[in-house]
Amino acid sequence: MSTRAKYSRILLKLSGEALAGDKQFGIESSVIVRIAEEIKEVVEMGIEVAVVVGGGNFFRGVSGSTGGMDRASADYVGMLATVMNSLLLQSTLEKLGVPTRVQSAITMNEVAEPFIRRRAIRHLEKKRVVILAAGTGNPFFTTDTTAALRANELGINVVLKATKVDGIYDKDPKKHADAKKYETLSYLDVLNKGLEVMDSTATTLCMDNKITIIVFNLNEHGNIARIVKGENIGTVVK
Repeated sequence: MSTRAKYSRILLKLSGEALAGDKQFGIESSVIVRIAEEIKEVVEMGIEVAVVVGGGNFFRGVSGSTGGMDRASADYVGMLATVMNSLLLQSTLEKLGVPTRVQSAITMNEVAEPFIRRRAIRHLEKKRVVILAAGTGNPFFTTDTTAALRANELGINVVLKATKVDGIYDKDPKKHADAKKYETLSYLDVLNKGLEVMDSTATTLCMDNKITIIVFNLNEHGNIARIVKGENIGTVVK
């Protein structure tokens, strides 16, 4: 690991919407290439990287259930959407020369390894990026909760939550000019104020196991590397 780095192993949480860029649906190829380049930069610093990707650019379980689908079935469709995103990210990373493995919580041996904790840790130790697909494999759990759960399982003490804004605000900065940005928050602040950082299950899981959450703007080039080096980027929840 680089002596400049604050963290030796990180979990990056990407929303599916982030991969869509300015589109409402699907993948924006220039965006996924840029994200892959940022991940490569961190890997070249000697950092071990796990990634959890959402599937909202293809399908969201909650919205599917409100449209009349059974919630469990809708969530499974959403998990499959995360697998598509994971395979696309893997392909992009490998074109950049970054060894990558996709591990899925739903068994699909033809396209991904099953999630096996010890194997995932071994991949990380070998400096392979591990993309964790299909959520937890269970309906009613978000990919935010997946990120918190996998961070615990893989011995990771920081979750980098990539968003389209530069941190957590007391209200929507796009709608309110006087919105105040928080530099740091406690887990209880997030829960009590109802701030939309991660869902309450994910936040509580991080709180119980002392995993730091850093919410940052993915659209600003170099932010992941800056966080790894210990710069004050975004909002820190701990």
